[in-house]
Amino acid sequence: MSTVITWQLFEDFLKCPTKCFLQVHEDAASSDAYADWLRNRNASYYHDCLKDLKVRLSPHELVEGPSDLWNARANNWRFAINLPIRIRNLQSDIQALERSHHARNAVTEFIPIRHVVSNKLTADDKLIVAFDAFVLSERLGKIPSRGRLVHGNARSSFNFALPKLISRVPSVITLIETILSRSVPPDVVLNSHCSECRFQQRCRQEAIAKDDLSLLPTMAPKERKRFHKNGIFTINQLSYTFRPRRRSKRFAPKREKYHHALKALAIRQGKIHVVGRPELLLEGTPTFLDVEALPDRDFYYLIGVRFITADGPAQRSFWADDSKDEKKIWMAFLRLMGSIDHPVLVHYGSYEATFLKRMCVRYGAPVGERTLVGQALSASVNLLSTIFAQIYFPVHSNGLKDVAEHLGFTWSDTRISGIHSIVLRSTWEITKNDDIKRQLLIYNADDCAALERVTECVKSLSSSATHLGSTSIGDVVHAESLPRSAIRRFGAPQFQLSALEEVNRAAYWDYQRARVLARSNLGFRRPAHVRLPHKAKRPRANRVIEWSRPRRCPKCANRTVYKHNTFSRYLYDLRFSPGSVKRWVTKYRARRYRCFECRAVFHDSRREWRRGKWGGDLKAFLVYLTIELRISQSAAARFLSQVFGLNIGRNAVNRLKEAVATHYQLAYQRMLQRISRSTVVHADETQVGIRGCLGYVWVFTSLEEAVYIHASSRDGELVRSLLRNFRGVLVSDFYSAYESVDCVHQKCLIHLIRDINDDLMKEPFNEEMKTLAGEFASLLKPIVETVDRFGLKARYLRRHKLRVRGFFKWLSRNDCKSDLALKCKKRLEKWRDSLFTFLDHDGVPWNNNNAEHAIKAFAMLRRVMGGAPTEKGLREYLILLSIYETCAFKNVSFLEFLRSGEPEIDAFVNLRGH
Repeated sequence: MSTVITWQLFEDFLKCPTKCFLQVHEDAASSDAYADWLRNRNASYYHDCLKDLKVRLSPHELVEGPSDLWNARANNWRFAINLPIRIRNLQSDIQALERSHHARNAVTEFIPIRHVVSNKLTADDKLIVAFDAFVLSERLGKIPSRGRLVHGNARSSFNFALPKLISRVPSVITLIETILSRSVPPDVVLNSHCSECRFQQRCRQEAIAKDDLSLLPTMAPKERKRFHKNGIFTINQLSYTFRPRRRSKRFAPKREKYHHALKALAIRQGKIHVVGRPELLLEGTPTFLDVEALPDRDFYYLIGVRFITADGPAQRSFWADDSKDEKKIWMAFLRLMGSIDHPVLVHYGSYEATFLKRMCVRYGAPVGERTLVGQALSASVNLLSTIFAQIYFPVHSNGLKDVAEHLGFTWSDTRISGIHSIVLRSTWEITKNDDIKRQLLIYNADDCAALERVTECVKSLSSSATHLGSTSIGDVVHAESLPRSAIRRFGAPQFQLSALEEVNRAAYWDYQRARVLARSNLGFRRPAHVRLPHKAKRPRANRVIEWSRPRRCPKCANRTVYKHNTFSRYLYDLRFSPGSVKRWVTKYRARRYRCFECRAVFHDSRREWRRGKWGGDLKAFLVYLTIELRISQSAAARFLSQVFGLNIGRNAVNRLKEAVATHYQLAYQRMLQRISRSTVVHADETQVGIRGCLGYVWVFTSLEEAVYIHASSRDGELVRSLLRNFRGVLVSDFYSAYESVDCVHQKCLIHLIRDINDDLMKEPFNEEMKTLAGEFASLLKPIVETVDRFGLKARYLRRHKLRVRGFFKWLSRNDCKSDLALKCKKRLEKWRDSLFTFLDHDGVPWNNNNAEHAIKAFAMLRRVMGGAPTEKGLREYLILLSIYETCAFKNVSFLEFLRSGEPEIDAFVNLRGH
């Protein structure tokens, strides 16, 4: 049998779904003084309103719950009270119903009315009236157009439209029915209504046991849901997500952001954590202010003041019996402030600041803001604003009671709180009991003393901000001293699982080439470093080389010739020796001759003159600086000028680079052809800026060669055209353009596990994701161990195919709930056929680190280029970088190859390797 949903259950659900469930299933809850007082106050307010209504109306205008009400519409009643209506599983006890009849259109309209004791209405109050109207519409077959709320001390009437509110009621009822049909209550979520609920102790104990995030009252529901989505459900989990950040100077004037994760870290470690340098300047006599009031009536009945005198702390309290005494206690407070030497008002929160403003408006402030009292009122210090976002105490809330108790302060009566003081004051107004008044005075004085204790703590933190360890208030941690860590940073990544770390370690480029490829028997050549033979010494720098005199005239063959004039050329070069490099300048001097017979002018055609003034070793060294050492062209020119005294301009450097790139253009084309015909090709791509336009650089590598190609787009046309006849295995990342190549594919597993690790770092408490990552790591670890032991040989790797099939069977049966785990599952299933291709082929790596290593080299060179080269200049860079990377793949010295003048790397190795 379904539970009857009453208006009380409807209201409880609006306040808290857990309370709605407990009201039905747990009747034995302990009572709460404030909740009982509030319920009795509402009931008393309702009965008083009905009494006034009965006095104002004649007997025939007012009916009280008659059974024949709906059959007697012709009667002249205007108001019906205490009207229960039951429709299916819905029941509403309408407090009052007004019937209005419009004579013009002969339409009778019913207006549901509800009475609320509070002077301030909420959206929930209107929605409860909408529930009454919804049940009433089910009975009448017509939706009421208006509702009314009678509220406050003045019993004001508030009319509002109902149709839009009524449309929300069915969805709320559906949620209530869903909750009540369960056998267990919803997850406990503490909120502002807990102080009014009789289940507050039960729910708070459960929240503390679960370490629930709702224990942090400053966390908004949206933020809590966002943390839940990331797999963070407890304060302990949240504490591990704090990452200290260096605050920029331009944000220094702005307010510090509140960090929930730092609050959680303070709670976990039990230490006060400080952000920045909190400042609390109290130049005068600190005067601690605490006010007690009845917020609903906007009536301040108790002002507590604590200040320091020569004889020690002094406490003053000003009590108002009723609202008429409010002005009297305000004036007494001002007189006390005038007697204090240079008072500085300190309060906790904005409540007292609002009190000061309202009292100044109602009863006036001291004449002139320049008086000491006027300055104290206008410049009061809100201690909570200093604490907020800068000082994180290891307690769940920043409430005065929680913070002061952490600092060792104890209240005389721990049962009294701010909300229960309202009950005590209301009880005193009825009974005039002196014991109750004394309890309130002691409670207010304790608040002032607690405020003093917290102020001393904040002052200590403020004055010793640079020496926080020396405070006497316990352990204090400055947030800036916490170790900084980041998920994405240059260098070795941090892994959540040790198995993933071992797999990643086996994918390093130098490790794989030194151990794995050597054991794979792929014909991988590892020539020793070779050096050019020692060249014969040239003449000293600036030595003049002069050609001999010709024997006869080349025109008439006459042997009688004589000197006509002299000309010279200079060749600037570098000379390499085993222990040094030095400048080498050669002067070539030649003469022109004149024939005595035919008068022809000529020169010796046998002279050994080279075009240009820069030598080959200098060109090689310049390319070595810009490509291998990644020095910019301007910096290389300055280096040659400062070290060797060679004044080479940047434009000249660019022309020399162009000449060297042209020299190796043919070798570049042959390397590209050999890569496209190889059995295994690694591919990757990255962005590059070309004079304001976006371009892409693709890299294609085999085991021994690497080629860079520039393309204007990333659409994959370059890959398809280059590999149109490729029939080997293409190793790449998960970019979809590579799928357009008709060949066998191997996806880079190191890309995948790093993405999985990043997901784990983002949601470290996502158990589904952690389980999935653990299973995948357990699958990969023995495979990598086999590769490490036997190399890339299929006869050893095929034994793992059964484990791979078992993993994907487990994956298909695993029903993932979290978005992150579901996304990872779909990704694994999508690329299933391309993840373990290397198990069936000899010499196929399981990662794409050849291409990634080459891309990294270009990325570092891209910084040198400045981000805006021309397309022609970029192609020259790519030709030279291709030569450099191929030399690195073949373990050949790039500088020695450039100096050799050989057009092909293999020819250089064959020539010098014997």
